[in-house]
This record gives sequence, structure tokens and C-alpha cells, in this order.
Amino acid sequence: MNAHWIDIDTANGNNFKGYLSLPPTGRGPGLLLIQEIWGVNSHIRAVADQYAQDGYVVLAPDVFWRMKPGVDLDYDEAGSKQAFQYMNDLDFPKAVEDMVRAVQVLRGLPEQEGGVASLGFCMGGLLSYQCAAHAGVDAAVCYYGGGIHTKLDVAERIKCPILFHFAEKDNYIPADAVAAVKAAFKDRKNAMIETYPEVDHGFNCWGRKAYNQKAAAVAHGLSLSFLGKVI
Repeated sequence: MNAHWIDIDTANGNNFKGYLSLPPTGRGPGLLLIQEIWGVNSHIRAVADQYAQDGYVVLAPDVFWRMKPGVDLDYDEAGSKQAFQYMNDLDFPKAVEDMVRAVQVLRGLPEQEGGVASLGFCMGGLLSYQCAAHAGVDAAVCYYGGGIHTKLDVAERIKCPILFHFAEKDNYIPADAVAAVKAAFKDRKNAMIETYPEVDHGFNCWGRKAYNQKAAAVAHGLSLSFLGKVI
């Protein structure tokens, strides 16, 4: 893969890193890929490479850089304990600002052509939702984004196409939270909400016990079809 880390500069002159993976042609639409709470680890880098193979210029920013640059955790008990601590300590408004800047940097890359979308998992799903509201992306994909139901006050700001993936047996996102998202986007032609029966939170991640190959394959296919039509 043609992949490497790049600097993402901020308004106050500080830099943070992002993992950039380029498609075989070297050029393509942009995709901001937003991590789970375990950091831009080997799984997220592999997913970035996966979407790069699908033709996208993929940038996976380091969300936790203000606390500790380069967080790269395993899905074991120790790694998960650290991951949840980073999530709990995250300055979320600052993280949204960082994602806005990352989108701007992605748009400015010479390899990027066409539209730019965001796609995130878990905490990254919520940040992808916020990118749709605040970062001017052309489309957004949100995999089991925890907390979206608490941010529905910005739903009216979202004019771009947006795709939600939810697990029907999610131990972190209750059914009434999913129902609230569905109600907020009812009759909104720009929104698609897909639910997956008999699977749990994190079903797309092959490094976690919740991984479900069939649901992951269907969701990936739907995401590609969605992105191919809108950016």
C-alpha cells in the first residue's frame, strides 16, 4: 500500500498526525476515516487501506493527540481499559474542531479529487455525524455512533447525504436511542438508516469478539454503493 503519516496543522500552529492511504491510481475522492476509541491502530490502518483499494484517498486522523499522540491499542482488557479512559477524557468540542481541520487538509491534498466524505466507527461514528453538521463534508457514514441521539439539535444542519449503520443488539446504544435518530431524520431524503439483526456494537471490527462477517460485508457494500453515488 502507498501509505504514510502526514502532519495536520491547526490554527494555533500545533500539528497532529494522520494516516494517509492512497488508492492504486494515486488519486481519488477523499474519505476522512475516524477511529474507534482504540486509536489509529492496526485495524483502523487496515480499514483505511481497504477503502484506499476501493479508490479513495483516505486520511485517518489521530483523535487523541491532545492527550497522547499515536495511541495504538489492542482490544484486550488492558487496551480497552485505556481506550475508554481516553474517550472519557476527550475534549469533544476540540475533537470536532480537529476533524474540521482534517477535512480541510484532505481537500487540499494534490491527490484528492472530487468530493470528500467522512466515515467513522463507534466514537468515530459520532464524530462523522458532527462532520456532516460542521465540517462541510459532501457525505457522511456513521457506524454505530454512540451518543448521536444526544446531538440531534444539529440534525437540521445536516444537508449532505448521510448513512447510519446500527446493530439491533447493541450493548452500548439502546433501541430508544436508535428510534430517536430515526424520528429526527424521518422523511429526510438525504438520510439512510440501516439496522443489522442479531449483531452487537463493533460488528465491523475483525479484532473484536462482536465481529460479524456477514453484517460487516453487507455494511461495507452499502457504504461503497452510497459513497459511489454521492461523492
